[in-house]
Amino acid sequence: MPLHRIVHRSLVFLTFATLGACGDKGSPEQQVRTVIEQMEQAAEDRDAGGLKAYLSDDYRDANGRGAEEAARYARGYFIANQSIHLLTRIEELTFPTEDEARAQVLVGMMGRDAAATNDWELAGELRAFKIALRREDGEWKVTFLEVMRK
Repeated sequence: MPLHRIVHRSLVFLTFATLGACGDKGSPEQQVRTVIEQMEQAAEDRDAGGLKAYLSDDYRDANGRGAEEAARYARGYFIANQSIHLLTRIEELTFPTEDEARAQVLVGMMGRDAAATNDWELAGELRAFKIALRREDGEWKVTFLEVMRK
């Protein structure tokens, strides 16, 4: 394996290890990071119901879709894409209030072969997402999502 690949993988591992160590698991920041990780896993599992569980009843996306419409859209996407592999990176995470969070998340969507390498250079499609979350009954729920071209 070329040296630049080893260095790149080491830096990626250290970055994720450092991010994982930020804050305690009960902090709002860590809770929101966990929700985003769980949403990534639900998408990779092609679980539209699992994704919908993270959407607030008040959810609206930038196209005006509510939670039910977003879940139907996800189901269609999952039918069209039998294999989904994602790399996510939280670019920014802020808390305007104690019970509100804003995140900007970069997502690399890859084909099956690229996923095994965990390499950003092989990402087939790169998107940035703006996500708003609110704590509802002790759980963080997505209230707004906007997909931006990267």
